[in-house]
Amino acid sequence: MATQNAQMAHKVEVVAEVKTRMAAASASIVSEYRGLTVAEMAALRNALAAVGGDYKIFKNTLVRRAIDGGEYQPLAEYLSGPSALTFVQGDISAVAKALRDFARGNPHLVIKGGLADGSLLSSAELAALADLPPREVLLARLAGALAAPLQQMAGLLQAMPRNMAYGISALIEQRQAAGETLPAPATAETAETVEAPAEPEVAEPETAAPVEPEAAAEEAPAAEEPVQAASEAEGDAGAAASAEEASE
Repeated sequence: MATQNAQMAHKVEVVAEVKTRMAAASASIVSEYRGLTVAEMAALRNALAAVGGDYKIFKNTLVRRAIDGGEYQPLAEYLSGPSALTFVQGDISAVAKALRDFARGNPHLVIKGGLADGSLLSSAELAALADLPPREVLLARLAGALAAPLQQMAGLLQAMPRNMAYGISALIEQRQAAGETLPAPATAETAETVEAPAEPEVAEPETAAPVEPEAAAEEAPAAEEPVQAASEAEGDAGAAASAEEASE
């Protein structure tokens, strides 16, 4: 009874482990290891670990129980015979390449298929992924492809002023060769020799000094004095005439 309980607990742990590993992996690959020695399997694990792959052996029944009804259910198609799962933590193409290279030297390793991003991958599709360059190389190529048009545009923008200058120079030479006299370009020295037209002078109107009231009052009596003197002279002349008539 205790043994059965221990076995049941172990199966539950294995199912939970398979679920946890698949959920954490970016892809899972199923392969058959029939005929591989312990030393060969150790070498395979080391080769996969170097590129982000984790190679584990589980019973097919426990794996089916772990993926039953979930998004990893399509993997059940490859669970036949002694199977092992490779959980991919890095670049799937690098892991597929490591599996393929090892299988070339060890025919007992058979790559059946895998699952990545919810898509089922056949052995042929995994082989195509193995032919791809590493992720770093792909990113470098993509960056180069994106930078090439920008560099070309920058070169065109730099060439536009130069080409325009060449075109204007060629046009000037062509017109001069035809006998046309072109005006000399204006410079700072020639601009200084041109005088601006003189502005006409406008005479300012003369304004009479204001007459103060006291000065006008003082000048008024002076104007009356000659009138009074004239009346006095006329009186004297009348008196003299009367005297002459009396003497006669």
